[in-house]
Amino acid sequence: MAASISVKHGLACGKHALFFPVQRKTSPGSEFRSVRAAASATAPQNEKFCLELVRSRDYEGFVCSLLLPEEARRSALALRAFNVELAQVKDSVSQKTLGLMRMQFWKTAVEDIYRDKPPNQPVSNELWRVVRNHRLTKRWLSRIITERENDLDDRAYRNLQELESYAENTQSSLLYLLLESLGVKDVHADHAASHIGKAHGIVTCLRATPHHSARRRVYLPMDICMLHGASQEDIIRGSREQNVRDVVYDIASQAHVHLQHARSFGPSIPAAATPAFLHTVVLEDYLQRVRKADFDIFHPSLQKRNPLLPIQLYLRSWKKTY
Repeated sequence: MAASISVKHGLACGKHALFFPVQRKTSPGSEFRSVRAAASATAPQNEKFCLELVRSRDYEGFVCSLLLPEEARRSALALRAFNVELAQVKDSVSQKTLGLMRMQFWKTAVEDIYRDKPPNQPVSNELWRVVRNHRLTKRWLSRIITERENDLDDRAYRNLQELESYAENTQSSLLYLLLESLGVKDVHADHAASHIGKAHGIVTCLRATPHHSARRRVYLPMDICMLHGASQEDIIRGSREQNVRDVVYDIASQAHVHLQHARSFGPSIPAAATPAFLHTVVLEDYLQRVRKADFDIFHPSLQKRNPLLPIQLYLRSWKKTY
């Protein structure tokens, strides 16, 4: 960002030839224009960075974004890139302090974005463009950061309600932002987004269990594990016994309930909102596959990507349903 103060060396003042700094007068919008010019100059690189980041770290979100209306794709990719940046902090740092520093960067970045002073970082610049174009609600961005920051404590969820709260504050907040980028402001769409976000968070917790257990981490709700007598050690060693399957069944069932609730709002929400909810296809696909595996979360079939998923997403997009 260009500085608004310059020192003109060699400027004589009267016959004493004194040298002093002179404040350059700028027009009220000059600083904003300089930011916009800088962001515009790197816009293609910023957009490509976000696209590649989402494609490599959130492939399903990437495909869902490509199926959005053309004018909303870039905004969706920027929002998903922001979400990826935050989500990967926990696994990319060795100490909580380092994670907190990264989160503080994003807290400051969001404040600066709303002051039209985004930091010189690709995702921040793209996010600034989305905020400017769609007047996004800052509360949703801040809520995602705060919840991801709290999650750095690296402990299991005490109960299913705690997992749902985490999902509401992260995945649902992201959906609220996607709706705003589509120009949708509707209470029924918000209710549907809340349930879809909770289902998304629950399914993500299940899907990530084999990855986490290999690193001796368990995040499944403790109350459900205790209910079925499944210990953390059972999860860590990849037990496929009935008690672990019962835990998975209970958690997956709650995700299914949220999807049903979300679909109950279908007739009431505007058509423009349905593209934001394409991820229900991904969630539905996983829940069907885990049921076919008899709720064995460690079954090899669940570790493979469904090659037909892009086609299923396209068909659902074409039908304009979720």
